[in-house]
Amino acid sequence: MADEATVVLVMGVSGSGKTTVGRLLAERLGWAYAEADEFHSPENIAKMREGVPLTDADRAPWLRAIAEWIADRTSPGVVSCSALKRSYRDMMRGVRLVYLDGDRELIATRIKARTGHFFRPEMLDSQFADLQPPAPDEHALYIPVSDSPERIVDEIVDRLGLVPDQR
Repeated sequence: MADEATVVLVMGVSGSGKTTVGRLLAERLGWAYAEADEFHSPENIAKMREGVPLTDADRAPWLRAIAEWIADRTSPGVVSCSALKRSYRDMMRGVRLVYLDGDRELIATRIKARTGHFFRPEMLDSQFADLQPPAPDEHALYIPVSDSPERIVDEIVDRLGLVPDQR
């Protein structure tokens, strides 16, 4: 059962399904939802549109803003965020961590098929280069991305014992 301030952080590389799964999970539970891309500065988005990977310095204000959203929660919520490095996730402690795990080929296919997103397919290599999968002490729920988003949400709800908001 979720307490008042439970936050589920859905993480993974770009194209792993974070936004789709995060939104579906929040809808299913009746919880607030935040998409990490909406916390990026216009400068960061412009860099990514140009195919320039972000540096840790570029990401720092973005990560602080997401961590603040998490810390300010007084009711349950879901946030989707790449959270590629352990140091990034360390800023967002106290969350229920869900890692959407997929192989590069599947994720590259998904990225090439989507339209209207600023993330350029050629930046996927930098995401996998930066990726530090969650360590055992982070107690992450590893979920393969090969299933449908609905089945992934079913598994998250079941394995984390999450209960829809009854308010």
